[in-house]
Amino acid sequence: MTRDRPAPEQPGDPPPLIKPGGKVDPEALRHAAKAEAIAGADDDGLRRATFTLSRDLRKRLDRYLKDRIDFMSRNQLQRLIAEGGVTVNGRKAKASTSLRLGDVVEVVIPPPPAKEIQPERIPLEVLYEDERIIVINKQADIIVHPARSHLTGTMVNALVWHFQNDSVTGGALSSVGADLARPGVVHRLDRHTTGVIVFAKDEEAHWRLGRQFELRTTDKRYLAVVRGEVEPVSDIIDAPLGPHTSTAKGLREKYVVRYDEMGKPSHTHYRVRERFDGYSLVELELKTGRTHQIRVHMMHLGYPLVGDDMYGGKPATGASLGMDKAARLAIEVDGAVVMARQALHATSLTIDHPKTGERMCFQAPVPADLSRLIGVLRRFRPGAGPICPPGSRIDLDGVFPNSGTEAPG
Repeated sequence: MTRDRPAPEQPGDPPPLIKPGGKVDPEALRHAAKAEAIAGADDDGLRRATFTLSRDLRKRLDRYLKDRIDFMSRNQLQRLIAEGGVTVNGRKAKASTSLRLGDVVEVVIPPPPAKEIQPERIPLEVLYEDERIIVINKQADIIVHPARSHLTGTMVNALVWHFQNDSVTGGALSSVGADLARPGVVHRLDRHTTGVIVFAKDEEAHWRLGRQFELRTTDKRYLAVVRGEVEPVSDIIDAPLGPHTSTAKGLREKYVVRYDEMGKPSHTHYRVRERFDGYSLVELELKTGRTHQIRVHMMHLGYPLVGDDMYGGKPATGASLGMDKAARLAIEVDGAVVMARQALHATSLTIDHPKTGERMCFQAPVPADLSRLIGVLRRFRPGAGPICPPGSRIDLDGVFPNSGTEAPG
């Protein structure tokens, strides 16, 4: 690691890390990373920036750093602080630490993703597209946008190729978020979560859609299969979420229910749509959009999502579902695992069109693996059957390609 401080710029010097005015320059970070790659340097790609407060700000540490490192979100900065990447006067600090005159803040800064997004020919299932927005049925095992460890193979890479080659209406992704390699990204889905996701194609559409998500005027509905027979049939989960308290490998990526200053208000309305023997199909309505919200909330209630090994949900195998040998052979997938990933699908999204104001609802069919799981449960673990609590909106017959009682083959 190297230490960067503001210094007089000399001819031929790389750009200084901290710009006049005190903000960290993302271009300087990219320049350093590129130079090291060319030189073959063995470096972790991190830089240290040091700030000495010349005024008694009495401002929270996370808010102060957001003003200085504006290409990182406040949530990312809070996690960096929690993981020990920031010190105040040489000591580990909290996000809520109040800064005073003379305090010395040292922060380890990961490099931002590259600004240039490379087009990649990755199949996309387009549900709707016009000059302002594009709506995709996201597949499993793909992340939404480039991040530090995943610079290629993302939906954004696929969309850049799509607009250059396949788009009927043309256009490109909104430049909003481009500095973070997130052009056009209004909201996100986890890597292994499938379903409806919308991207903005220009700046006006981006801000208008973002405002809808911020004001919670959108309607987001998910379907999930969880372990256990959920009681009561409908309820609102009100439990604040924040990063895991441990920074140990395997835990620092997780989120938990937290009732301290790191916990953000999080609300999920669930409705049981079908009961099986030991399992439930649940419709979930998000009132907030926290990282891993559904997965953590359902685990918190004692009903982890099938296949969600991060949050206590074991994969569903033919044997565990009570299937006989012939049935297991008929649908054998990866050693008779019926559902290996988290059983979560963003089934519908309702928004106001950013140009016309028209209320639009987009719905994505349930993918084959989740449809297969439901078919197996209906055949081998039958329970009380489908139900429709007040407020339910998802038409199960409309989203399941195979909604009968026979296990799909």
